[in-house]
Amino acid sequence: MLKRAFLRLAEDRRGMISPIFALAVIPVLGLIGAAVDYSRANSVRTAMQAALDSTSLAMASKAASLSGSQLQAQADAYFKALFTRTDAIGTTVTATYSSEGGSQVTVSGMTTVKNLFMGIMGIGTTQVAASSTSKWGMNRLRVALALDNTGSMASNNKMTALKTAAKSLIDQLKTASKSDGDVYISIIPFAKDVNVGAANYTATWLKWTDWDSKNGSWSGGGWGGWGGWGGGGGTWTPANHNTWTGCVMDRDQDYDVKSSAPVTGVAATLFPTEQYSDCPVALMPLSYNWTALKNKIDSMTPDGNTNTTIGLAWAWHSLTQGAPLNAPAEDAKYTYTKVIIFLTDGQNTQNRWTSSTSAIDARMAAACTNAKNAGITIYTILVLEGNGTLLKNCASGADKYFKLTSANQLISVFSEIGTKLSQLRVAK
Repeated sequence: MLKRAFLRLAEDRRGMISPIFALAVIPVLGLIGAAVDYSRANSVRTAMQAALDSTSLAMASKAASLSGSQLQAQADAYFKALFTRTDAIGTTVTATYSSEGGSQVTVSGMTTVKNLFMGIMGIGTTQVAASSTSKWGMNRLRVALALDNTGSMASNNKMTALKTAAKSLIDQLKTASKSDGDVYISIIPFAKDVNVGAANYTATWLKWTDWDSKNGSWSGGGWGGWGGWGGGGGTWTPANHNTWTGCVMDRDQDYDVKSSAPVTGVAATLFPTEQYSDCPVALMPLSYNWTALKNKIDSMTPDGNTNTTIGLAWAWHSLTQGAPLNAPAEDAKYTYTKVIIFLTDGQNTQNRWTSSTSAIDARMAAACTNAKNAGITIYTILVLEGNGTLLKNCASGADKYFKLTSANQLISVFSEIGTKLSQLRVAK
């Protein structure tokens, strides 16, 4: 009888539920407690990250002018005014500034959160850390100003307004440049030709065939009737190249719409010289000599016919690393944005080959497409008259095309472009 009772007790497992439940509830409660503690710590971290982000942005505007101790003190005070979590213990903040490869402020924080539940399991606290970095000036600008210097720019106050607006833009970009080389600007005055500077007369990238045939003198021959000197025999002697005024025409097609480097011995790639009577002032390659840039703007004089293609092409050449203008070397630590700001006030009237507006427009359209495909950002400005469709299509977007009905609008338009470019340079 007693034996049977013991056997029944051994077989009855209902009495095991309570101890099993008691044993199981301990890790379950531990997991729930850990989740609660983790949620609290994560909430503290989120609040800390938000405060660090605000602090790094605030310090970015002043870091360059502060000593290390001043930056640390101001960052600490700014952060603690934002981070007010009472469940965070022993919070520390570290702020550092670097100008290597651009400028940046890094603000790091660390704090301790006391655990409510995991302390039972021997884990009394949780360390929380976060960091925020604000970077600026990682982008460098290369800006080419292709400016119409044709005769029509003398009317309606256009040249005067252009000079004021362009110099103001230079000042804007100077302000955006914190260090030498952050911003470079080139100036390309254009008419039918572009003036690359008479001092370059020995350059190997020039082609003298046409110039030599038109500039020189006959000797040793007689009068040749309608043919002039030499008709009765004689020698044609080209003038000394140092008498050249500096102007070049379009290159052979299709090099006229490309930035391909000139190759000595390959005539089509070279730039044909011309003694153009309405030669504009000489271009200025990329520079951050702000005074010289503004002086170049002041020296511009309106004269001659319009060939927009050559203006855009030489603006592009000025941004290119190779010959003929050899843009300054680029530093691998930076990102470079290359921009052409192109301005004209009328229809195309003459290039090397033709006076057909539509034919010259076609060359311009090809140059615009090629430059944009090469990564150049193009802003276009049409003052009063011209082919609006051509310039709108040339621009790198609808927001980069401006059609002006008054020369006085130049100042506000250049200011708007300058603001966009300045923001581009200082933000990342």
